[in-house]
Amino acid sequence: MTLMIHDALAATIMALLQTAGLLAAAPLLRAAIKKMKARLQNRQGPPLRQGYYDLAKLLRKEPIRSETASWVYVAGPRVYFAAAVAATTLVPVLFAAAPLEAAGGILLLVGTLALGRFALATAALDTGSPFGGMGASRDMTIAALAEPALMLGLFTSALAAGSLNLGALVRSVLQRGPSFHPSDLLAFAGLFIIVIAETGRIPVDNPATHLELTMIHEAMVLEYAGPDLALVEWTSALKELLYLTLLVDLFIPVGIATSAAPGAILVSLLAWAGKVFMLAIAVTLAESTNAKLRLFRVPELVSVSLGLAFLALAIRFL
Repeated sequence: MTLMIHDALAATIMALLQTAGLLAAAPLLRAAIKKMKARLQNRQGPPLRQGYYDLAKLLRKEPIRSETASWVYVAGPRVYFAAAVAATTLVPVLFAAAPLEAAGGILLLVGTLALGRFALATAALDTGSPFGGMGASRDMTIAALAEPALMLGLFTSALAAGSLNLGALVRSVLQRGPSFHPSDLLAFAGLFIIVIAETGRIPVDNPATHLELTMIHEAMVLEYAGPDLALVEWTSALKELLYLTLLVDLFIPVGIATSAAPGAILVSLLAWAGKVFMLAIAVTLAESTNAKLRLFRVPELVSVSLGLAFLALAIRFL
């Protein structure tokens, strides 16, 4: 009994530290992508600390809410933020084990992220704003294809490992070593497209636009201001870091710590930061070399990821 309590306490402390670290690093990742994108366009770009400045500015402002909004509108950003924070405890980052991996695996992770999306979409509808309803409708259309593709891509790795637990998946990949199996390559390509779609990047969405004909995520949060908007923006950055970490875990977990030795943790931290940075460069290049797709072409792109994930799963079976 004492051992179980000790393990539960250690898992809780690890979950708190991991969540705090990802929350601290998320604005830096988004600012780094903006900086690299600006450099590719021969612009100076914002400083790397700009994400923290923006969050601090929004948190100091007074929240402005519509008179017609109910508790659903107020709860939306908070549930969205809480769901992303809960998801961080299910994904391995520095160790080959998630802090709360005993609570659930792939299904719980996808369901938790889906809960946050549902809360934000419902909050967007609450004020009766036409922009909110339009953005929520578009986001749900993309989610109807993106979430099945995400699950199929994750199931491909789960089938090879024989477990739906993300920690077990990472440990299985570490034991097998680097793999260039066709199913893994197809799953990686499909999940990379999902990262683009889920984080609202070009060619699916443009986070820098406010044109009503092209907005998806921005249309849903157009009514928010102050701390409410800070929670939404912080959560979006956290989800982006979480998806990139998920790709790193499933396909290139080289360097991840298998013990609590200080040297192993330091190597794991440097390896994780380097791999996430390389994926951030790939996201920047994909965003800088493609134009924003027309809205009715977006489902076609997401369908490609669904097809790749299905092929990956079929090849894994064969």
